[in-house]
Amino acid sequence: MWFRSKPPSPAQPKPAGGPAASPSPLEMVLAYHAATKHYPHRYARALGYLDWDTQPDPFRRYLGAPLLPLDEVPPTPAPAYDDLFRPGAVPPQPLDRRFVSQLFYDSLALSAWKEYRGSRWSLRVNPSSGNLHPTEGYLLSGPVPGLLERPALCHYAPSCHALEVRAELPEPLWNSLAARLPPGALLVGLTSIYWRESWKYGERAFRYCMHDVGHAVAAVTIAAAALGWQLALAEGLADRDLAVLLGVHGQSGEEAEHPDCLLVLYPPHGSLPAQTVIAGLRLERALVEAWAALPLAGRPNVLSPEHHPWPIVQAVGEATERSEPPPADYVSQPPAPPPPLAPPRPGPVSARQIIRRRRSAVAMDGVTGLERDAFYAMLAHVLPGQMPFTALPWAPAVHLALFVHRVRGLAPGLYLLVRDPAQREELRSALHPAFAWQRPEGCPEWLDLSLLAPGDVRLAAQGIACGQEIAGHGAFAVGMVAQFAERLQRHGAWFYRRLHWETGAIGQVLYLEAEAAGLRGTGIGCFFDDSMHALLGMAGYRTPGDPDLRYQTLYHFTVGGPVEDPRLRTLPPYPAEGVASPQG
Repeated sequence: MWFRSKPPSPAQPKPAGGPAASPSPLEMVLAYHAATKHYPHRYARALGYLDWDTQPDPFRRYLGAPLLPLDEVPPTPAPAYDDLFRPGAVPPQPLDRRFVSQLFYDSLALSAWKEYRGSRWSLRVNPSSGNLHPTEGYLLSGPVPGLLERPALCHYAPSCHALEVRAELPEPLWNSLAARLPPGALLVGLTSIYWRESWKYGERAFRYCMHDVGHAVAAVTIAAAALGWQLALAEGLADRDLAVLLGVHGQSGEEAEHPDCLLVLYPPHGSLPAQTVIAGLRLERALVEAWAALPLAGRPNVLSPEHHPWPIVQAVGEATERSEPPPADYVSQPPAPPPPLAPPRPGPVSARQIIRRRRSAVAMDGVTGLERDAFYAMLAHVLPGQMPFTALPWAPAVHLALFVHRVRGLAPGLYLLVRDPAQREELRSALHPAFAWQRPEGCPEWLDLSLLAPGDVRLAAQGIACGQEIAGHGAFAVGMVAQFAERLQRHGAWFYRRLHWETGAIGQVLYLEAEAAGLRGTGIGCFFDDSMHALLGMAGYRTPGDPDLRYQTLYHFTVGGPVEDPRLRTLPPYPAEGVASPQG
């Protein structure tokens, strides 16, 4: 079968006797995925050092565009974090200036500044690999009381928590688009600047950009839930049309923004399913052409004086673009959400305080643990059928291999959380036949968690995570394993992005769950891909031969007690006098 064969190398020479056919998008994705795996003896290609002279500016600005400052909306006790997962528990807020201000403040804004010996860098609400933040956000909306008198396309500038108005939209044009949306809806678009990640991570950067899109999708979904609104991913648009809607269709070069996705936010409308929103947004060519003719205000700032090109990153970006809407059967009926599982907390935890104090731990203490029931509650919140995964229209593709180190009441060992019961038997056939598949004590029936192999797995977790101690010093670590070959074969190369989006969304929930439990999480992008596959006993990795691509690990994570660095000074995100980018 095709997924048993070894993917071609992107550097393969053309055979003699005539020009070789260009690789298909799917072949390009498989070649990229193989070429960007880390191994103990060989990491994916990168510079191998940090070229500080070309470090990208962390903030994209549109110079000359009108600026609309947003309000800082301090975190409030309500809503409670656990209420975000209970449909209808948070009353919907009206769409106005405060709504838009709070939406971006709780999803894509700065959360703090850190300072050490005169150096200063910003942290954001949405996590990012290496704190490099390739993701940019946009607002597409009709009039908003107190903010927008007319429909507009705006770029969100997190450095100053403001909207840069790129275009005012003629009302007939906006009304034509709004007629395809639920009543009262607005749109948030996301783009990626690949250079921000490839500056540090080289060829593996595209993976990290897509993780960050997943982080941002979940962050916006969660911020919307805190306002009582729903969100759906609009999958009916071709990427080239999305670029036009977001005003980035004319960009090129290393610093270009590439369109990722469009999010539809809307107040609850009875039983209106997310699938209706997703399927309903299709644009005629005349509407796209009218949008493309709009004059755009502002010019993008220069992020770096020079660039080191990484052609394979641009190539896989092009290979994973989608030129037409997905077929109707792409949209999957979401599974029923799990029953509420009350975590053992002393009292309600403020959702917005959790959202804005989220941080990535740089080290774990190797001591702090977690109660078993709290662990189960964490896992319950990463199951599909509930926010934020209701925003993703496809059937869940990602499962969690769990390295349990310090969960009181649970034996240490390697566990597996199956997020889609329909894949359980396929997973069993793909993994090592000697695994136990035992249900742990006290585990709810609807939580498909199994102990695969008991024992101390701290060194295994650390070794797979490129030797990083943080993976073995937490309460537990996670390897996210995605159904890979079948999804790419069924949907196409563009689904490679969405597999990473799903892992990023899971990571964002784990970040917040860790904070709510008094712990801290960290996403791990550096891991030895095939070492993880060998540990799981995948057939192609137990013995020499072609790899088994039925499942691939795409993202790792760890949760535990953080070690704080007392040398760092924490500053507020938006001091009264304003804070500029460290690079001006």
